[in-house]
Amino acid sequence: MTLRELLAMAEGRQREQWSRLSALMALVANTQRDPKKTRALKPADFDPFARQFRGPPIKADVSVLKSVFIDQRMPKEVLEQ
Repeated sequence: MTLRELLAMAEGRQREQWSRLSALMALVANTQRDPKKTRALKPADFDPFARQFRGPPIKADVSVLKSVFIDQRMPKEVLEQ
């Protein structure tokens, strides 16, 4: 087997395990919640592979990377978008 095939198999196994575990976590969490105060939780709320990024990507130039990683501050241009 090639390394690529092994990595694909490992990721597939992780996804499958998280799918099962997140369904179980949602089941347990929903038995403990107050239906009048909170919404029903879905397995996707617990599954890191099911998370979707919300909103369009932020476009910025390379100077933003310098500000964030070297100066350790968030630039104003990014905060305004």
